[in-house]
Amino acid sequence: MTTLEEQSRLWKIYAETKDPKIREKLILEYLHLVKYIAGRMNIYFASNIEYDDLVSFGVIGLIDAIDKFDINKGVKFETYASLRIRGAIIDSVRELDWIPRTLRQKNKELERIYSELEMENGRAPTDEEVAARMNLSVEEYNKLLSQVNLGTLVSLEEFIEQNIRIEKDITSDNSKDSPEYNLEQLELRDILGESIDKLPEKEKLVVSLYYYEELTLKEISLIMKVSESRVSQLHTKAIMRLKDRLTKYMHK
Repeated sequence: MTTLEEQSRLWKIYAETKDPKIREKLILEYLHLVKYIAGRMNIYFASNIEYDDLVSFGVIGLIDAIDKFDINKGVKFETYASLRIRGAIIDSVRELDWIPRTLRQKNKELERIYSELEMENGRAPTDEEVAARMNLSVEEYNKLLSQVNLGTLVSLEEFIEQNIRIEKDITSDNSKDSPEYNLEQLELRDILGESIDKLPEKEKLVVSLYYYEELTLKEISLIMKVSESRVSQLHTKAIMRLKDRLTKYMHK
């Protein structure tokens, strides 16, 4: 990687000339960011979509970010580009129409059964209980979890966009944010924290490593000494539980 001074020089030249050769240098300079984000988002896809394909989708977002980035606005490029890269990966996977309608229905059924069993038993349901309610073997159930990861990603994304904003730092410079809004965010943050604490230990560890330590699927797999597919399954179950509890909170 180049120094910050060299990066600044590249950005200045590109802003003035839009030289394709300079853009190529910038793409190579920030390619590590694409690989990191693809490695993290791979938790949703596991073996269903190749990591290299995610990188290719992310590069599209990186190029778009480079072309639209304004060096005079004082925004860090990595922050701006990360949103573009992640968005490009999600949009590209959606365009593949990878999730069959029957799988979407299974995803909704799975979320419903999780919610029902948790209310009936007053605790998180076991894999065996969920599998039995769905008339599946545990092996078939685990396979289904791997398949519905993308559906969990899309539905959770849309859920958050439509209802709430979960951020590490909920303070905002936006003057339109009212005290009531900020109070609601504080309460929501507490609810989310309590919900994470109530997750089964392995699911809680995956959430912690993924969202707080910001590790990739491969890194989490190595730490937990389980397969990447298993990490992906644990993540899916955790997100379904959290989404269910947040939904109940929003509609109480």
